Amino acid sequence: MTKITIFDIAKDSGVSYSTVSRVLNGFEFVKESTRQRVLDSANRLGYVANLSARSLAGGRSNIIGIVVPGLDNGYIGEIVRGVDEELNRASYDIMLYTTHRHQGRESAYIQQIANGLTEGVLIVVPLATTEYAEALREQNFPYVLIDQADALDRSWIVDCTNFQGAYEATEYLIQLGHQRIGFITGLMQIASASERLEGYKAALRDNNLPCDETLIVQGDYLQSSGYQAAQTLLALPQRPTAIFASNDLEALGAMQAIREHGLSIPDDISLMGFDDIPQASMTHPTLTTVRQPLDTMGRVAARLLLEHIENPQKQPRRVTMATKLIVRDSCKSILIHQNNAERR
Repeated sequence: MTKITIFDIAKDSGVSYSTVSRVLNGFEFVKESTRQRVLDSANRLGYVANLSARSLAGGRSNIIGIVVPGLDNGYIGEIVRGVDEELNRASYDIMLYTTHRHQGRESAYIQQIANGLTEGVLIVVPLATTEYAEALREQNFPYVLIDQADALDRSWIVDCTNFQGAYEATEYLIQLGHQRIGFITGLMQIASASERLEGYKAALRDNNLPCDETLIVQGDYLQSSGYQAAQTLLALPQRPTAIFASNDLEALGAMQAIREHGLSIPDDISLMGFDDIPQASMTHPTLTTVRQPLDTMGRVAARLLLEHIENPQKQPRRVTMATKLIVRDSCKSILIHQNNAERR
């Protein structure tokens, strides 16, 4: 099969090959009728752009790499949706890589992106942030971390108020009368997990409640870990009256475990999540949670990356977005029950 070149398109459309090049590379100052004639010829002849050649020639590929743990939950989907919409407006395409939380694969993908056709990379909750950040900085390769911190504070970052969100959620449960609040952690390699745990502990401390370590169970942000952690909490001699999961996926897993124990939410036990993924408002009962503006985080991260690409010497910035407590049906006050018990 003969490969179609810009010279073939120039001949077919009756314009110079330099005009064809300007049209196909997205340059302005080409008459709209001429642009359309070139594009019609390219489509009719079956032209496929050689991105590698364009990049080697000093042009732009207009491709951004994005590395995510997986595509199996609303958290990632909402962030990627925001990224995609923002980059589409800037005429950039996405090259998506899923790591399935394999650190070796994550490392290989990031190296591949930095040495390939992409102009920058967005990394969603990476596992070895410092290692990647150092390597990308050494190569002067533009990158933005999403929902993860850099211990050296030298990266472009978009995250949210994880500590404050967890603090407010825990305090809300305390105001409902809960004193034994189980907590399911996230994956502790990720900054948000430790920040949410610290927010939970601070709220207990500020309300003069003890931090019972038996009420804190390790999770990893996956639904299965929420299920297993809830089983552990429900097996305690004195089970908690509320469970706060570090993300909504864990809360969904906990919801399953609670039902298997024959308990009702929120009548027997209250349940709190974090993220406000689309599924949170579709469960029964609907899930009280802490909203991260996931779509907006994706949009802002995309804008930061484009800013980084356009201004390579600019100092890194960190944008921290506010969380918001979303009260739905999965939490209930137990103050009336406590007051009645005291009267008896």
